[in-house]
Amino acid sequence: MGGVTSTVAARFAFFPPNPPSYGAEPLPPAADAGAAGTGEAKGKEGSVVVELTGVPRRGNVESRRLRTKRGTDVVAMYVRQTGAKLTLLYSHGNAADLGQMYELFVELSAHLNVNLMGYARSLDRIALDWACYSAA
Repeated sequence: MGGVTSTVAARFAFFPPNPPSYGAEPLPPAADAGAAGTGEAKGKEGSVVVELTGVPRRGNVESRRLRTKRGTDVVAMYVRQTGAKLTLLYSHGNAADLGQMYELFVELSAHLNVNLMGYARSLDRIALDWACYSAA
């Protein structure tokens, strides 16, 4: 009975927005060439530069779709802060997504004067899975 209770409780306690509050679209080839500097959409080890939709565009924010060892796609955003010497890896809770955390990440990066990387499970698969933590 404990397993059923835990599953039901988890569905009520950890409910990410459905539909997600943002999207992750591949950049057009011309825009991606400027962002990546090589003209290729793919980055290191299969990462793909994407544009987050549904959130404001900022010059110091880069987003990528990453593939973990287990084959799970993870969307990550990197906030670059001028003069920062440290990078903070922020693992947000299950009841939020990158669209909801976007402004917090930008503000936190500015106030702490750090680069900040936040990530979330890919929009393609909404099911709760710990595989995104193995990518960190």
